[in-house]
Amino acid sequence: MGSFILLPLIFLKFWFAEAPLALISYFSSLNSAFLELFSLPLFIKTFFKPLKNEYRQGLVGFSIGMGIVIKTFFILFDLSLFILLLALEGAIIVGFVTFPLASILLWTIM
Repeated sequence: MGSFILLPLIFLKFWFAEAPLALISYFSSLNSAFLELFSLPLFIKTFFKPLKNEYRQGLVGFSIGMGIVIKTFFILFDLSLFILLLALEGAIIVGFVTFPLASILLWTIM
C-alpha cells in the first residue's frame, strides 16, 4: 500500500533524472556512430595529406591542394549535418522533459 503513495515521486525521478540521462547516453552513442560513419575525424586528421596518397614527382603539390579543396567541402557538409543532428537531439531532450508540464498546462487551459 505504501508504494502507491511513492508512485508520483518514482515517476518524477524517472522522468526528470533517469530518462534524460539515458537519452543523453543514447545520443552520445549516436553521435560517435555518426562521426565514424561520415569520417569527420579522419578528414580533419588527413587534411594536409595528398589526395589518394599520390607522391609522384610533380604531383605532390597538386594532390595536397586538391585534397584540401575536396576535404574542405566534405568537412563543411559533415559539420552542417552534425549541427543539425545536435539541434534535433536538443529539441528531443527539451520536448521530453517539458512534455508532462505542457500536458498539465494544456489540461488546465481546456
